[in-house]
Amino acid sequence: MREHKTDIIKLAVSAALLILGVVFKDAVAVHKTIPLLIFAAAYIIAAFEVVEEAVKSIFKGEIFNENFLMSIASMGAFIIGQHAEAIFVMLFYGVGELFEHIASSKSRKSIEAIARVRPDTARLCAEGGEGNELTVPAEKVNIGDIISVNPGEIIPLDGVVTAGESSLDTSAVTGESVPRYVGIGDAVYSGCINTSGVIKIRVTEVFKNSTASKILDLVQNSNEKKAKTERFIRKFAGYYTPVVVILALVVAVIPSVITKQYSVWIYRALMFLVVSCPCALVVSVPLTYFSAIGAASKRGILIKGGDSVEALGRVKTVVFDKTGTLTKGEFSVVAVHPKTIDERTLLGLAAAAEYHSNHPISVSLKAAYGRLPDDIKIQDVKEIAGRGVSVTIGGKSVLVGNGKLMGENGVEYRECHHSGTIVHVAVEGEYFGHIVISDTVKEESPAAVSALKNAGIKTVMLTGDSERQALEIAQKLSLEEFYGNLLPDGKVEKLESFLERDGSVAFAGDGINDAPVLARADVGIAMGALGSDAAIEAADVVLMDDNPKKIYSAISLAKKAAAIVMQNICFSIGVKVIIMLLSVLGITDMWFASFADVGVLVLAVLNSIRLLLLRRNI
Repeated sequence: MREHKTDIIKLAVSAALLILGVVFKDAVAVHKTIPLLIFAAAYIIAAFEVVEEAVKSIFKGEIFNENFLMSIASMGAFIIGQHAEAIFVMLFYGVGELFEHIASSKSRKSIEAIARVRPDTARLCAEGGEGNELTVPAEKVNIGDIISVNPGEIIPLDGVVTAGESSLDTSAVTGESVPRYVGIGDAVYSGCINTSGVIKIRVTEVFKNSTASKILDLVQNSNEKKAKTERFIRKFAGYYTPVVVILALVVAVIPSVITKQYSVWIYRALMFLVVSCPCALVVSVPLTYFSAIGAASKRGILIKGGDSVEALGRVKTVVFDKTGTLTKGEFSVVAVHPKTIDERTLLGLAAAAEYHSNHPISVSLKAAYGRLPDDIKIQDVKEIAGRGVSVTIGGKSVLVGNGKLMGENGVEYRECHHSGTIVHVAVEGEYFGHIVISDTVKEESPAAVSALKNAGIKTVMLTGDSERQALEIAQKLSLEEFYGNLLPDGKVEKLESFLERDGSVAFAGDGINDAPVLARADVGIAMGALGSDAAIEAADVVLMDDNPKKIYSAISLAKKAAAIVMQNICFSIGVKVIIMLLSVLGITDMWFASFADVGVLVLAVLNSIRLLLLRRNI
């Protein structure tokens, strides 16, 4: 409320002068010019900013807006002697505007809370990470520098822990309250709070590219992407306002000529203008989308704009990637089946071939084998999308990948009865055996799929893994459809078929390998995007952790926002039409017209911001 103190004082002073003017108006001993001067002062204080905005709009060529309507209605009332009514109109309009600003501030604060977890300074360690520490602006820190973070401090820049261990509070970034343990070699991100030990971090991103900066930039720009409904309301107001001005002129002129009761019909026309002000619609619709974005941000869900909120609310089908979305993406070797060599040698060939890759399957192979010999020669590494890798090891051509890779290179490979990802190995065209790698389903995935299905949303899974492995995961999660053995372009083709069949479709993936599908979907949802540039760029919705239940939360918030928008539109238009008719018929007066107009605005605004009050688990 502190930032609105000046507006509150102005309204209070104007209201006090209005009451004083009414008292003096009825006092016999007071000259009639005194209450007129008091009324004039009260009107100027209450109406000055509105009239100023109306004049500015006229010079910009934007004549017909709510400021113009309220200005001519209140001025007209003042000129025909309805001084108190004119002031009351502007007072209540000011109260409505104040209420709107307070509500908008509440929504904005909920979104921009992330700004408080982006420190502007960092404690830079001397070269080598030892010795004295110097507090410097965070934007002056370079990649490779070592910074120190004490318990209770916020991590200012993304990096990797080089010394110490601690627990991090990631709630400001991910929305999750469970602390995360980090030690030497673990990645950490700006915006997280160090809760226990002192840690030293080697910086991997400059300040402007840090996670907190990217999130802050995203949420601050989210209001630029307007929803279709929001754009329609703005366009509607552009036509609606001049129409009601013309209708008000008709009400003022034609009956006056017929009845000769000029003051009566001018007064009714002015009431008509007050009631017709479209501010309830113009304010409440964007505020609803803004509130939805704010409510989502508190849950670690970043929605890029009102258009994305609207698209989420229409989703009929959610298509999941498997690895890292429904499953943990933490692969481990469960079986090694060599054909002509021993298990250790087979595993070593696969680990060497995948040496330069950070794919979860590659990481699991390297972890299972351990340290590779220092003198091993790895050359001509070529990754083949959706198939595997071709590499030269010790002068010999090695293929490591799935059955498609083997088949395309004329290698006769052996199928495996085990469930999981099968990695085949061939050397110089000769099949050497295969390795079985398995992934596990996330604990939250069953509940996430169940919640979506209960909401009437179809669930589908697309994966590059085998049909058998896809079937196993689909059965565990009770997915309605699944498709395996898909390359990236195959996923896009499948998604396009769902778009034709089901209408609005969301795709949830890791935001890196699935960028083409994320971009093609009506709504792209990037899972576990903490620190991922590709995810934030490609997706419409970014989940800062890898909890698939938040997909349902995002869609639920969007559907509630859509319902609130429709409620506000129907309520605002319905009430205004009724009161406009009552005004024309002379059944009501300016006091009631003003109260009703502001009342509609206040109720619509309250309805819009209730999204911010929903429980965090929704």
